[in-house]
Amino acid sequence: MSYRVVFTQKASHQLDAIADWWEENRDRDQASRWYAGFSEKIWDLAENPERFSLAEENEDFPFTIRELHYGLSSRLTHRAVFTIREPDIVLVLIIRHLAQGRIAPEDMNPDDLR
Repeated sequence: MSYRVVFTQKASHQLDAIADWWEENRDRDQASRWYAGFSEKIWDLAENPERFSLAEENEDFPFTIRELHYGLSSRLTHRAVFTIREPDIVLVLIIRHLAQGRIAPEDMNPDDLR
């Protein structure tokens, strides 16, 4: 089964903001590779999103949340937290650096939790 991948407004903004920060504070080429690579992996959630592990915070939410980790080379740096909505939607809720703390339902737009 193929799913449709949808970003919350917050997740879309976070992905762009992280790439912008990387470009301004690190390297433009790295930022471009990171953005393109992470975006591709996120769009790949359309196929078999259940293969990804439950997020550590899963028990804190009223629905199942999973996470996809990504980084350049072998160093993982960020994660995309998502949920699978029936019948065929993968909703990307939030994107964060792995060093950031746990997420909580209040970190999200309440409309995204329905």
